[in-house]
Amino acid sequence: MKTSTFALIFGLVYLVAGLLGLIPAMLVPPPADAPPTTFAFLYGYLLGLFPVNIALSFVHLAVGAWGLSARRDHAHSLLYARSLAVLFGVLAVLGLLPMTNTLFGMMPIHGGDVWLHGLTAVIAAYFGWREPVRAAERRRISTDRRQRMIPVSQERRFGLADRREHFGGMAPA
Repeated sequence: MKTSTFALIFGLVYLVAGLLGLIPAMLVPPPADAPPTTFAFLYGYLLGLFPVNIALSFVHLAVGAWGLSARRDHAHSLLYARSLAVLFGVLAVLGLLPMTNTLFGMMPIHGGDVWLHGLTAVIAAYFGWREPVRAAERRRISTDRRQRMIPVSQERRFGLADRREHFGGMAPA
């Protein structure tokens, strides 16, 4: 799978997760022992597994939209994958620590989110760092431009326009 396909798939997944986090019918109320958050609006467990609130849903929406826009270019999808690996790796580690498992009261990143963010970070790291530089790009840069030029005799043979006609009948200076 290409990095752009990774950006498309994970962009769609996180866009859908962000949208589902905004639908109250998809949220199960948090248990009594769940850590409290400052943003309690739409705070619950998405599908009963992943703790979310309005702030985390907006983060998921932003990550999803970024993935859909990054899929068009190889360099952007590579940056997306590497950034996702770092961002979600940090969120997974912070979700494991009791004092930061709600990101200082702003977003619930504990429980099932630790596994989701950790798995996302590992997959994104694979796609972000599996190939340092494409061999085809290296070859393209190193070739001499003059080797690709077609001699005038071959241009005439293949029916291409004569260079002198291009300059209004005069030879180029």
